[in-house]
Amino acid sequence: MEDPLSQHKPPKKPNLALRYAGLAFQMMAGLGLAVFAGYKLDQRTGWSFPVFMIIFSLLALTILLWQIIKDTRRNE
Repeated sequence: MEDPLSQHKPPKKPNLALRYAGLAFQMMAGLGLAVFAGYKLDQRTGWSFPVFMIIFSLLALTILLWQIIKDTRRNE
């Protein structure tokens, strides 16, 4: 008799909805952090135009989109 615990089962595939929800949360958190850091830096400099907030948000958006494209193109 074989032990039922010794049988190898193929690993379950992760739920794609959870994976994409995680990517969406990562994007929201990253953009929020970049905007907050840029806002605080703009307050510290005292400039009337939000230079750092624009720069940080565009930089974060570029990095996050690259990360999402890299993660979704991966073969499973």
